[in-house]
Amino acid sequence: MNNIKSVITPRFWEALLVTVTIFLVISISIIRFESVPHIPILFSILLLFVYGFLKKVSYRELERGLVEGAGAGMSAVFLFFFIGILISSWMISGTIPTLIFTGFTLVSMTFFYAIVFVVTSLIGLSIGSSLTTVATIGVAFIGMATAMDLSLAITAGAIVSGAFFGDKMSPLSDTTNLSSAIVGVDLFEHIRNMGWTTVPAFAITLILFVLLSPEAAGASVQDVTAFKEGLSATGMIHWYTIIPLIVLIILTIMKLPALLTLALSSLSAIIISFLHQSSTASEIFSVLFSGYVSMTGIEEIDLLLTRGGMESMMFTVALVLLALSMGGLLFKLGIVQCLLAKVESLLKKVSSVIAASAFTAIGINILIGEQYLSILLTGQAFKEPYDKVGLAGKNLSRVMEDAGTVVNPLVPWSVCGIFITGVIGVSTLDYLPFAFFCLLSPILTILFGFTGKTLTFKQTK
Repeated sequence: MNNIKSVITPRFWEALLVTVTIFLVISISIIRFESVPHIPILFSILLLFVYGFLKKVSYRELERGLVEGAGAGMSAVFLFFFIGILISSWMISGTIPTLIFTGFTLVSMTFFYAIVFVVTSLIGLSIGSSLTTVATIGVAFIGMATAMDLSLAITAGAIVSGAFFGDKMSPLSDTTNLSSAIVGVDLFEHIRNMGWTTVPAFAITLILFVLLSPEAAGASVQDVTAFKEGLSATGMIHWYTIIPLIVLIILTIMKLPALLTLALSSLSAIIISFLHQSSTASEIFSVLFSGYVSMTGIEEIDLLLTRGGMESMMFTVALVLLALSMGGLLFKLGIVQCLLAKVESLLKKVSSVIAASAFTAIGINILIGEQYLSILLTGQAFKEPYDKVGLAGKNLSRVMEDAGTVVNPLVPWSVCGIFITGVIGVSTLDYLPFAFFCLLSPILTILFGFTGKTLTFKQTK
């Protein structure tokens, strides 16, 4: 994106006015009118075209900005397609159902909040979707907390913390893939580097939930038992179904490119699926494209397992291409360069660059309420400042997740905040103080930026 050359140099007030207008268009559309982000982004692109015409920029130049911006995300697009295939193949092989079943065996009524956090973390890692985790397992845990007369706010905080830990660290997560692709960092290198902030945040969060948990409770575990029985009824819970996960881990350790790793793990899952499925080749192809459809008859189980396929990634692919196209126009019209030049004098230290990028991601979440845009716009705007201070790209992708992905559920009017409140019936402001993992992640990433710990530089200084 930084290779896109601007064709004009706008005045600062013009660049600021255009940027604020775009923020208002997107935020009002999403927050007030509950629009998907695609439509206001498309309107913003048209707005940038109008501004370009007023500045006498040719249509061909503006179109070139669109194409160059979208081109920066093509590697992400292909990765998303393989993620969709991986999820559906892991479903038909039984890998994901087995991982979820294993997670439920950990549930006990002692240290309830801590167990909720651990189980939702495991399931979030397994399926790579925070909102799906909240809408399925989260609802079950809220029911259990209600039956035991435990704090719903703390339970919700544990659910959100675990779900977004999984969303952040899972190789199946679209935000994780998006962050690594935007900056041009290998997916698994990105995940390993996030461990420096994520592991301490996870450990502190777990300790806090242990301390908050009741010593014992005698309530029924009927909800959990029903889930386990439903998963067992699928006939896909077997020890050998974890082989695709082992393949993924081994190939990751071998540092094979992410795309090849995902493809080979998917292939192993497809082979294993024939051990307990009587699917034909045409049915397998259909599942890989359209996703796996669970038909256990248990609504919660079917909602949890009906996932994957290339088709499921189209929403994200469309959003990525639109947002990157808008970013290409912002660079082509010199708007991003103008704004960054104004604060360039403040971005000469490593600590200030990391803090600025983190607060930008947080600010976009608060102003617009959209998780993907907080990642996309922060990544586009701060590539060059990170290069100038000698920081490797994986530092930026880590900040984008620490201050972008996990902050969205803390904003009451955000996409995640509204969804979670609607699903589990606990307001964002009630669970916010107890979403420890989401609160700790941006704090730790900024703190490490000021101390210089865990940072990777392009060249040894």
